[in-house]
Amino acid sequence: MASPALKDAVGGLDRDGFVALLSKLIGESARLQNDPPAHRPEEDLVAQHVVDALRQVSTETGGGPLVVRKVSYAEGRSNVIVEYPGTVPGRIVSFVGMHMDVVPANPSEWDFDPFSLTFDSEDKDKLRGRGTTDCLGHVALVAQLMRRLGEVKPPLKHSVIGVFIANEENSSVTGIGVDGLVKDGLLDKLKTGPLFWIDTADKQPCIGTGGMIPWHLKATGKLFHSGLAHKAINSMEMNMEALKEIQKRFYTDFPPHEQEKVYKFATPSTMKPTKWSYPGGGLNQIPGECTISGDIRLTPFYSTSHVVEKLKEYVEDINERLETTLDTRGPVSKYVLPDENLRGRLEISFDGDVMNGVACNLKSRGFKALCKATEEIVGHVEPYSITGSLPLIRELQDEGFDVQTAGYGLLKTYHAKNEYCLFSDMAQGFQVFASIISQLEEEV
Repeated sequence: MASPALKDAVGGLDRDGFVALLSKLIGESARLQNDPPAHRPEEDLVAQHVVDALRQVSTETGGGPLVVRKVSYAEGRSNVIVEYPGTVPGRIVSFVGMHMDVVPANPSEWDFDPFSLTFDSEDKDKLRGRGTTDCLGHVALVAQLMRRLGEVKPPLKHSVIGVFIANEENSSVTGIGVDGLVKDGLLDKLKTGPLFWIDTADKQPCIGTGGMIPWHLKATGKLFHSGLAHKAINSMEMNMEALKEIQKRFYTDFPPHEQEKVYKFATPSTMKPTKWSYPGGGLNQIPGECTISGDIRLTPFYSTSHVVEKLKEYVEDINERLETTLDTRGPVSKYVLPDENLRGRLEISFDGDVMNGVACNLKSRGFKALCKATEEIVGHVEPYSITGSLPLIRELQDEGFDVQTAGYGLLKTYHAKNEYCLFSDMAQGFQVFASIISQLEEEV
C-alpha cells in the first residue's frame, strides 16, 4: 500500500481546481489544433496557464518549492518543466508526455462545442471537449499534482518532475517538443528513475505499442482505350496483384511473434491498404498509373528499418519477374507488351514519419510500482498492448530512460468526435501517482 502519510498529505484530486484549469485549457483548444499547414498550434497558451496555476507555490514568488521553467524552440510553442525538489541526489520520479496540442475538430460534426469545456446534463462525471482525453486532461491532472505537492510540501527523498510538452500530434516539424528537450540534455537526470509517459487511456498500464510505416505503392502501366484492352497495361490490376503478393511475403517474413502473447498485443504486425489515388480519366480509359497507400503497424519485436528494406526487395524482385510473379485478370490482361518493348513498373516509397514501437521493461521498478498502484486504486491491474503508435517514447527508451506508459482518459473517445473524459477516472489517476511516489519513497 502507498504511504498513508503522503496520501493523507496530498488528499484527492480537487474537482473545483481541476475543472477550473481544464476549462481554461479547453477554451484554448481551437488554437491548439496541430495539422500544418492548416493548423499550427500555439502551445504557449496552455504553458502559460500551467505556469500561472503553479506560480503561487513556486520559487519565482517565494511561496513554495516548485521550480518552474518554460522552454521554447519555436515562437509560441513552449514546453514546461516543473520540479518538486527531493532531498537525495539522483532519486527521481517523472511524469512526462502530457502534450499541449490536440488533433483537429470540426464543430459541425460534434453534438456540442469542441472548443469549450461542457458538462453532460445527465452525467456530471463527464467532462466534454477536444483534449479532455488526449491530452489536456492529463496536463491539468499533473499540474494539479505538482501544485498540491507545492502546497503541502511533503518531505520527499525523490524529486518529482513533470514535463509538459509541445508538438506531439504531428511529426512534420521536429526538435520543438520532447525531442528538443532530450537533445539539449534537459531531461538527462530523469534517466535515474522511472519515467511515466502519461498519454494513453483506460487506467491500465500500456506496456507495448506498435511501430508505424506509411507506404505508397505506385504502378505505372500504359493508358489506352478500354475497348482495346490488349494494347494496355492496366496499372490498377497490376497494383492490386502486386499488393497481394507483397502482403503475402510480408506475413511470411514477419509472422506473429512469441513475445506478442507475453505483452498481450491485441493483433500481430499488419500491412494493409487504406487509400487509393490515380490522375483521373474517363470510364472508357484503362489508367496508365495509380497509387495504393497504406501503413504497416509493427510490433516492437521487429525492426522498422528491416521491414522497409524487405519491402524494397519485394518490389525489385516483382519488377524483374512481372510475367511469372503476378496473376493476371482475364485472357488479355498483361503487364508486359513485348512488341512495344514496354514493361509495367512498380515503385514503393515511404513517408519520413516512420515510428518505432516500444516494449516497456516489465522487470523495472517503475513497472512494478505502476501495477501495484493501479491494483490498489483502480481495483485490478490488466496491462495491455496495442499496435497503435505513440511518437517519441521509443526514442526515449533508446536514450536510456525507463519508460512506462499510462493514461486516464477514455480510449473510445481518443481522437474521436464528441471527445470526453470522466472526472472519476482522472481522480483515480491522481491517487495512482501519489501511490507510485509513496512506493518509491519506501525503497530508499
